[in-house]
Amino acid sequence: MSSSTSNLIAMATGVVMTLGTATGALSQSAPLSAQESDPKVMGWMQGFPPPEDKIITQPDSVYFSFPRLRWSVCHLREFLPTEEISRGLGAPIPLHYPSPSDFADLRTQIDALTFKPQNSNDDMTWEDSLYANYTDGMLIMHKGEVVYERYFGCLEEDGKHAIMSMTKSFTGLLAEIMVVEGALDDTALVRDVIPEIGDSAFATATVRQVMDMTTGVKYSENYADPNADIWLYSAAASPLPKPEGYDGPNGYWEYLQQVAPEGNHGDEFHYKTINSDMLGWIISRVSGKSVTELASERLWRRLGVEQDAYQTVDGKGVPFAGGGITAGLRDLGRLGQLMLNHGELNGERLFPAEVVDKISAGGDRSKFGDGFPTFGAGSYTSQWWVTHNDHGAYAARGVHGQTIYVDPTAEMVLVRLASFPQAQNGFIDPTSLPAYQAVAEYLMAR
Repeated sequence: MSSSTSNLIAMATGVVMTLGTATGALSQSAPLSAQESDPKVMGWMQGFPPPEDKIITQPDSVYFSFPRLRWSVCHLREFLPTEEISRGLGAPIPLHYPSPSDFADLRTQIDALTFKPQNSNDDMTWEDSLYANYTDGMLIMHKGEVVYERYFGCLEEDGKHAIMSMTKSFTGLLAEIMVVEGALDDTALVRDVIPEIGDSAFATATVRQVMDMTTGVKYSENYADPNADIWLYSAAASPLPKPEGYDGPNGYWEYLQQVAPEGNHGDEFHYKTINSDMLGWIISRVSGKSVTELASERLWRRLGVEQDAYQTVDGKGVPFAGGGITAGLRDLGRLGQLMLNHGELNGERLFPAEVVDKISAGGDRSKFGDGFPTFGAGSYTSQWWVTHNDHGAYAARGVHGQTIYVDPTAEMVLVRLASFPQAQNGFIDPTSLPAYQAVAEYLMAR
């Protein structure tokens, strides 16, 4: 590896953290608790100016390491260039809430719910699970009504939070809409949609294989290996100026053009972020619009959302389709409700019901493998995770604890935003998934 590439990788470390896959917290065996690491308690960026040791800046690569990430997840556009996902100019459509007294009673009752985490005989309360998972925001909707809403850490009622790889589900949803509406052929080969892909391993994959992440492409996310592909991808995608002598790919799309093969297309599910950016390129080429424009046009302008969202971009202005969105808690709840309602919200149909039918049915479970033991015997399709549990729940998921969890049987939508110290959701699922089931069963029994 050239010294210029090594230098750029070091500068871009903070950028790759927004992929939702690695943080410096991985080496910290006993991190501060949620209460101790609260950004207000830590004093990050407080004062005019803040004390020198409380300043979080870019290009310092530590801005997305724990405990700094607990502040940074609400402030990404202060570190990286972004593109807006516009809500348009209309007034937001208010969400429905119970009366203030009923809302307060519901919070008390839900906070007191108990459940047993995976592989444990000890009860945990719902409220304790929020702190255990470093929750920054929690919203629960039942039958279209907000029954629970709380904010912690850096997130305020009018704030926005990075959603990490939940971005992939936005990209996948947009692609599935285009497939169902006939604008995108999911049986087409990538090279027939994007001729510039050349001899990349993606060339002979189908659009559906990209959507379901069953491509046979070489891409390592082993962060202990300084030569892993993730670091080269980070260097290519970094919006920071490339150093003199850098001769690697520049931007997401140039990187995708040089991906090597590994395995056979269609054989197995392999969770690799580059599939999402390949899909972003495909739907942009077919639609003639960036993924931010598509998200605004097909979703954000029609959902009655309260706030614009935004998405990070590479040095060429290409939105990060695999993990770059930041949005408000309530607005993500609206998207979840749209999914629960099979494409209809506020009396308006935004896309055919078949879109959600296909996503919620899940993918080929035989290809899911056993790499996600805490998630269970699930599947992955159109960049959404499907549990195949008794409630037919499915989810958008991002590291450090982000989720939109849709439970059709319970008629429940749950949104959690978080800043868990470690990047793997396998550390969070053992408490989160049983907690979601417990609150779903409580709401059904009301």
